Amino acid sequence: MSRGKGKALSEEDRILWETIARSVTPAPKPKRLAIAKPVASTPVASPEAEKPKKSKEVATAPPAPAVQPPRPAPRLHLDAQTVGKLAKGRLQLEARVDLHGMRQDEAYSLLLSFVARAHARGVRYVLVITGKGSSSGGDGVLKRSVPGWLSTAPFRPYVSAHESAARGHGGSGALYVRLKRIRNP
Repeated sequence: MSRGKGKALSEEDRILWETIARSVTPAPKPKRLAIAKPVASTPVASPEAEKPKKSKEVATAPPAPAVQPPRPAPRLHLDAQTVGKLAKGRLQLEARVDLHGMRQDEAYSLLLSFVARAHARGVRYVLVITGKGSSSGGDGVLKRSVPGWLSTAPFRPYVSAHESAARGHGGSGALYVRLKRIRNP
């Protein structure tokens, strides 16, 4: 917000500026770090004395192991019969969570806590609503990310399988998630 060249401050603005300028204290100057001078070192031996003696054996490093990218955990799909029963209401969806409009970090923490609580209550089938994403052509971030999250280590103790939901439950913008049974020790 510049005033432009040649425009002077009004009398009121000038008085206000002078009042503020007088009340401000300058910031302290940054301290300079003292650079240590090099200490005189011991005399260096001649270059001939430092040359390693040549040996007929050449040391070689062991070959580096082949690096493979980590494989994602295998995604377990719900069978078609189970998806059909969930779609028709023959199998009950016992809980649902809606992640619409959330940022990834918010959605991730909410989903993890939701799945853990549902598993602790003994729930078997839940509906996770991600939304279909923006209307600009691409899939939404959550729609792409959530299936991958469900296959990661934090979710493995809870999630058995997941699949896109039927049209009546949100279609491609939602997922059926089957949770593992609680094992009694």
